[in-house]
Amino acid sequence: MDQSIITSYNEAKKLYAAHGIDVDKVLERLAQIKISIHCWQGDDVKGFLFKEKELSGGIAVTGSYPGRAGTPDELRQDLEKALSLIPGKHKVNLHAIYADTDEPVDLDELEPRHFQSWVDWAKEQGLGLDFNPTCFSHPKAADGFTLSHSDAEIRNFWIRHCKASRTIAEHFGRELGQPCVTNFWIPDGYKDTPVDRLAPRVRLKESLDEIFSQEIDPLYNMDALESKLFGIGSESYVVGSHEFYMGYGLTNGKAICLDAGHFHPTEVISNKLSSILMFSEQLLLHVSRPVRWDSDHVVTMDDELLEIARELVRGDLLPRTNIGLDFFDGSINHLAAWVIGTRNTIKALLRAMLEPVEELKQIERSGDYTSRLALVEEFKSYPFGAVWDYYCASQGTPVREQWLTEVKNYEQDVLSLR
Repeated sequence: MDQSIITSYNEAKKLYAAHGIDVDKVLERLAQIKISIHCWQGDDVKGFLFKEKELSGGIAVTGSYPGRAGTPDELRQDLEKALSLIPGKHKVNLHAIYADTDEPVDLDELEPRHFQSWVDWAKEQGLGLDFNPTCFSHPKAADGFTLSHSDAEIRNFWIRHCKASRTIAEHFGRELGQPCVTNFWIPDGYKDTPVDRLAPRVRLKESLDEIFSQEIDPLYNMDALESKLFGIGSESYVVGSHEFYMGYGLTNGKAICLDAGHFHPTEVISNKLSSILMFSEQLLLHVSRPVRWDSDHVVTMDDELLEIARELVRGDLLPRTNIGLDFFDGSINHLAAWVIGTRNTIKALLRAMLEPVEELKQIERSGDYTSRLALVEEFKSYPFGAVWDYYCASQGTPVREQWLTEVKNYEQDVLSLR
């Protein structure tokens, strides 16, 4: 390790120690956090099961940056490279359409064997896997409804797919020795104002009841439900609203997924975390960056990311929170998007851990709000960057923007040949 990195780190440690912060222990804690890195950034949400299908369900990827992965092996190769530039050991989040098989199989026929190459790869890399049913980009989702569809035949197809997905997820968890988070998101809704808001929600509840009646070992699988405010084609009404899933999840012991882009433009999820985790054992976060709407931009070090991290650290909520990324940007290098977003997420958690939380709480309890504000503001310029550099170097990953050189070389040597 470069001596200047060590020197800067030791000087930073002294400043933080003056406020009772043990930086070495902070880094030990940080190294235990697993971020679930979404595979779909690597290929613009194309998947491999229905390669010729266009995206649907209100999902759109803009940009045509060259070199996106076109096969499971290419996607795994790209993920390996990206993960080598990100400190820590993490998870990879798969959608059902990323099955690695030459067998013609529909979504409701998927089995663990169709993902065995992913399991074998994850074992080799020391990674966990998470999973998602794919309830979009399919003829049976063409009219914008899946689990709440009025046609029982179509509805039952999606129920079978979701059951198959939980079986696959349980297999992931059992094989890899860590729980797989299975997240359920559906695009169901109306473009214009419906007459009957209730009936689709009744059908969705019945479908979820049927899906979760299947016995799955909770040691290996955790179910989560993801709401949305609106989408393309469901601007006026979404069946799976925040209130619906919050009620269902809390009543049935399912984790609630909060996506940073799935609420009103002025509404943030950081303010929801402590409330939900008062009543729920687990929480799933989809960390993304909305720009005026749920546009899933690459995660940057913005105010909301920092507030999410601070809320998780200040409330000691990290042990019960599963953090995943969810963005897809086809306008920049696909690997760079992963690296930027994941490093920023980890960096935000580090910044939050390097605050004197207990000291601030004591000041707040005493009613000294002047000191609270002053100290919070002063810590924004404390040398967390020196700690971050040391952490990256100690984890064998590039320091600062050195990772970009590796991505550019990979682009020239690998991506440009595709």
